[in-house]
Amino acid sequence: MTVAIRGGAVVDGTGAAPYRADVVLEGDRVVAIVPAAGPGGDKKAGAGADTVIDAAGMLVAPGFVDLHTHYDAQLFWDPNASPSPLHGVTTVLGGNCGFSLAPLDPAGADYISRMMARVEGMPLAALRAGVPWDWSSFGDWLGRLDGRVAVNAGFLVGHSTLRRLVMGERAVGGAASAEDLEAMEAALHAALEDGALGFSTSQVHTHNDGDGNPVPSRAASRAEMERLAAAVRPHEGTTVELIVPGCLNGFTDEEIDFMATMSLLADRPVNWNVLGVSAMNPDGAKHQLAAGTAAAERGATVLALTLPHTMQVRLSFEHGAILDGLPRWREVFALPYEDRMAAFSDPETRRRLDAGAQSEEAGILRHLAVWERLIFEETFAGENAAVEGRTVGEVARERGVAPFDALLDVVVADGLRTGLRPPIGESEQDWVLRVETWQDPRAIVGGSDAGAHLDTMCGAVYSTSMLGDAVRTRGLMSWEQAVRQLTDVPARLYGLRDRGRLAPGAFADVVVFDPASIGHTPVRTRDDLPGGASRLYAEATGVRHVLVNGTEIARDGEFTGATPGTVLRSGRDTDTVHAGSDWAGVPA
Repeated sequence: MTVAIRGGAVVDGTGAAPYRADVVLEGDRVVAIVPAAGPGGDKKAGAGADTVIDAAGMLVAPGFVDLHTHYDAQLFWDPNASPSPLHGVTTVLGGNCGFSLAPLDPAGADYISRMMARVEGMPLAALRAGVPWDWSSFGDWLGRLDGRVAVNAGFLVGHSTLRRLVMGERAVGGAASAEDLEAMEAALHAALEDGALGFSTSQVHTHNDGDGNPVPSRAASRAEMERLAAAVRPHEGTTVELIVPGCLNGFTDEEIDFMATMSLLADRPVNWNVLGVSAMNPDGAKHQLAAGTAAAERGATVLALTLPHTMQVRLSFEHGAILDGLPRWREVFALPYEDRMAAFSDPETRRRLDAGAQSEEAGILRHLAVWERLIFEETFAGENAAVEGRTVGEVARERGVAPFDALLDVVVADGLRTGLRPPIGESEQDWVLRVETWQDPRAIVGGSDAGAHLDTMCGAVYSTSMLGDAVRTRGLMSWEQAVRQLTDVPARLYGLRDRGRLAPGAFADVVVFDPASIGHTPVRTRDDLPGGASRLYAEATGVRHVLVNGTEIARDGEFTGATPGTVLRSGRDTDTVHAGSDWAGVPA
């Protein structure tokens, strides 16, 4: 089938300025880009096309590449990987942070599902109702997705999953024996031969399993992780992703050395997550980025994954994520629903919870206990409609009650479902520093976490937020700079073959969007997951057409139902990017 996209301004992903042209697609490839000859463009381009897309006034760009998602499970019940394609994403990469769904010992399926539910915020009901959990090898798992997905999707092998496969219950907290290491290495080789795109691991203290214990990879020695990184080296088109405590708290010299060593052993770039940038602590970001400089001096490549948008976290008394870290709160969130409702209604329990939240023991979470600053972002009971969008303090003063009582009165009336948003304190200088970081060769844009933390955020807005906030609203970047960061840069880091740029011969992954309205809608709750579970969801504005491999999968905010996506396999769909190489290509 031939598709002609006519009259738009092409932003090809290389960083070149937009130019008016018609883009012609044949099958799954771009076959021609014909510069416009005059008003209306060259109407002969794609003459006789089966489909003509009028892109007048629009920008025509390569589909966006999201390096850091957790769509591993969702693709089983949602081939669209919604809502990411509505925001222009055509390629998603999963298996990050040491967590993948394969290879799998069926006896460990319950553990893996509960781990994913806890550490990645995927409702357990959805995982149990929407995923079959009946594969074994990585190749078997990938085969379940072939021909069934709307987007291109590739996956890393997770260290915690490998450990559980080999060590069973000993994986949690146990040291690996020589036999365990040999078996893990063999399992990793097998997965990479089956098409896994690389290896991921985590050592960060916030990653705990369904039983509240450290995830398996946190028990690994440095020697174990280095051995597995070295196993990546002989496999074409692979990479390494990781997270260590210093990613959140500031790197130690040992961690900087470790990341560079992992890169050298694998002979691949290593990307770590996630780098926050704030004008309140500009030196913090500089210190973190210096890890990339230290690695480069040794011939290694270490990159910071950095957010292209303001991360908005949703708090809820229904699931308790983050809030359950307050002193003496966890036991209340462990209660059955009716008992929790009673507890949050009880004056004595309220007094005890508030006291715990205000105590020194709460540490950094004490900032959440400034209840009057929280915003009622989404309410559900009719009687609460008037408080939506207002702060707890405003409502408390209006009702003549203490802020914590006002908060819990609304929460209980909503059946605990109230969406609460902490205030976001950001300045224009924050945005200036973010944009500088996005274009730093030691960083790469990403970190959406789409498909994960479904009850606390909707990271799929990362691309339309970047384009809408940094480019359209603030004018801090050009369209060509921003599009390059969302397309060619991540595609080339992972060696994605013939993706990330609009050029004759490239795969026809295309997004057509309106530069005057690109952005996203507010985040709202949707009850559309298997098992009756809910998630947070935001739609895009200004994204008109999204095509994957030449087939339209989304049009004006609606999915077409087509599933032309490719399940990406290392070596077949990716080229090797070596440590120390100039993977970024042309300058921004």
